[in-house]
Amino acid sequence: MREAIFLGAALITGLIGMGWLSLAMDTHWQQVRSEPISPPTTVRLRLLGTLLLTSSLGFCLAADHASMAMLVWVMGLAASALAIAFTLTWRPRWLKVLTRPIQP
Repeated sequence: MREAIFLGAALITGLIGMGWLSLAMDTHWQQVRSEPISPPTTVRLRLLGTLLLTSSLGFCLAADHASMAMLVWVMGLAASALAIAFTLTWRPRWLKVLTRPIQP
């Protein structure tokens, strides 16, 4: 049960981290918010995205031994990137929820 909670947390943090990293790009931010992104917001998104992807690795390491954790982490990152890419392609406004904690 404990491993499932850690793996679920790893997948969620990986998904949000990938979303924030993608929103740090001007094109994707404009797809979602219809306004230009400010440089401080770009830096904040990149830092938070990196922090969440690192915490995703930490959750994977807490759930399993290192070799399996790395495999699960890489597979989770691939799935998260694919999910964010599809969302940006078909329904970019759905990612607006990820911009609310970032706005000053």
